[in-house]
Amino acid sequence: MCGRYASARNKQELLEEFEVEVDGAEEELAPDYNVAPTKPVYAVMSRVPRANPEGRAVRQLRVLRWGLVPAWAKDPSIGSKMINARVETVAEKPSYRKAFAERRCLLPADGYFEWAVRDDAGTGGKPKKQPYFIRPADGGVMAMAGLYEFWRDRGRPDDDPLAWLVTCTVITTSALDEAGTVHDRMPMLIERDRWAEWLDPGVPDARDFLVPAGSTGLKAYPVSTAVNSVRNNGPELIEPMKVEDGDGQALF
Repeated sequence: MCGRYASARNKQELLEEFEVEVDGAEEELAPDYNVAPTKPVYAVMSRVPRANPEGRAVRQLRVLRWGLVPAWAKDPSIGSKMINARVETVAEKPSYRKAFAERRCLLPADGYFEWAVRDDAGTGGKPKKQPYFIRPADGGVMAMAGLYEFWRDRGRPDDDPLAWLVTCTVITTSALDEAGTVHDRMPMLIERDRWAEWLDPGVPDARDFLVPAGSTGLKAYPVSTAVNSVRNNGPELIEPMKVEDGDGQALF
């Protein structure tokens, strides 16, 4: 699964990188090296403007909340449990089926975190988990496949800006290459030449994308356990570290 990731590029970089036509992000998010569920995140999507319902879909940058809340949900708290959608079931599962058909997006990231059990806990000791940061080897941006959904708070009037909550989830798939040595799941990534097709709401059947990942070009390396706490945030969280056992022997 993907439960934490880093997104440190500023808004202008993302507008240019993803060739966004409309800046719909009402706020400038600070660089976040420890993105956790329920946090606001940038998302790229294509939508037909309300002012021109007969026009074409326009690529936009928006700020959403991570953790998808289905339109039928009674309580938005369910979103904290729906941060990931499995590629194997996303097209059929009721929670994601409609969003997969109509509301696909890209979630920009510099990389993501996963935890692997270390083998140096000792006899009878509690297993220790080592965090890893997994990122493109070339330093480029990751375009994680995502879905987004609108949820209406019926307790608020129509003109209340908080009446609508827009949330998202990351689609995950089987992990390969270096990523697969750390965890068996990873975010599903969309290649640049397929961004337009993935985002196009006029393509109702995107199941061609739901295939096992090929070579990922990702690099994995151990990082500080400081990332374990969502209170910690900064570039030091994605810096490589050397991991040693109790005898000073390098484990990674």
